Amino acid sequence: MSDHAFVWGVRVLTSNRAYRGVGTGNGTDTRVAAEKAVNEALRPLEGRQPDLVLVYASVRYDLQTVLKTVNAAAGPAVIAGATSSGQLHNGKLTEPGDGIAVLALAGGGYRFGLGHATGVQADATRAGRSLARAALDAVGPERSPHEAVLIFSDGLAGDQQELLNGIHKVTGFQIPVVGGAAADDRNLAETFVFAGDKVLRDAAVAIWIGSDRPLRVIGGHGWQPTSLPLMLSGVDGQIVRELGGRPALEVYKENFRPRVTDHKLYPRAGGYHSEHAFGLIQPDGSLLIRGAFIDSDGDLRTFSPLPPFSAVQVVSCDAEDLLEVGERVVAGVVEAEEPAVVLVFDCVARLDILGERGHEEARRLQRAAGNAPTFGYYTYGEFARTTGVAGYHNATIAAMAL
Repeated sequence: MSDHAFVWGVRVLTSNRAYRGVGTGNGTDTRVAAEKAVNEALRPLEGRQPDLVLVYASVRYDLQTVLKTVNAAAGPAVIAGATSSGQLHNGKLTEPGDGIAVLALAGGGYRFGLGHATGVQADATRAGRSLARAALDAVGPERSPHEAVLIFSDGLAGDQQELLNGIHKVTGFQIPVVGGAAADDRNLAETFVFAGDKVLRDAAVAIWIGSDRPLRVIGGHGWQPTSLPLMLSGVDGQIVRELGGRPALEVYKENFRPRVTDHKLYPRAGGYHSEHAFGLIQPDGSLLIRGAFIDSDGDLRTFSPLPPFSAVQVVSCDAEDLLEVGERVVAGVVEAEEPAVVLVFDCVARLDILGERGHEEARRLQRAAGNAPTFGYYTYGEFARTTGVAGYHNATIAAMAL
């Protein structure tokens, strides 16, 4: 199936002062939870029309009702979002399996253009290019001094790095990209993204953001190598068959930290154990983290294909590593001028490792953000592209301030 791109209206803001509100709702009644979340988010705007509304929701809800409720209250705002595996907001954590979170933003001198594209599974590169072009067309011919692209993708559809490659064909290397892949409360079954009043699968959504002030994107992971560099000598799509000419699963397990060799910590669906992953070695020596799991056939798989004959390391981490790097990432996007909000995209694998300390992470991220509220969700992959083309991550935290 070929991709289809859609251009939505642009919201052009003239006020330099930003007004924002964050609202949450939970419980079993979708309409009641959505109404509570959106009304709570709109209240601090004091009657102003929101220009940007972001919506994150558990897949347990009737998603079409969620969007219908938000659209009715928010009017002609740019509305986008995704399903999640838990949410972060104002120093609080909503655990996977429950909750709707809404951010409403008005003013701030921003320009927003919304677009979406389908057909990610069939041709992720083409979908990414069409998606970015649609969002750019929506923001209009007038360009801003500073720009960024915020994206949400179906977390179980297609090659996410290829989607980013397609976006890069439109943005070039100067425009940063940030966002997250949709999740589904750890079920690994079906994820959705939101554009306006549409609930979409096999799709991605982009918001082109224009600003008079710099828009800084930062990502970080806190993982450390437990192996020497290894060559991917046998790769079949998402299956890693050989590492350095040896059976991949055997080499992978050899490099587990001794304290988790029983394979019982942090299990996930499909044989996934969050505490170990691959670090794809970049030209500058940094690592892009790629989650790995053992499938029902006993094969070692990654969530996104790894390039054949590239160099990787097995990596691991502990909770304190993750907490510290999260604080640094959020602090790094908060500059001297206090932002209206800090957008956070945090991998659910990090939450698995943190366990009960997940609530501590939410508090520490908010502390790093100061008076600006944090607003984010737990993802199945994060986007943080600032230089070059690569910028899709697993088990990483990414942030941008507005």
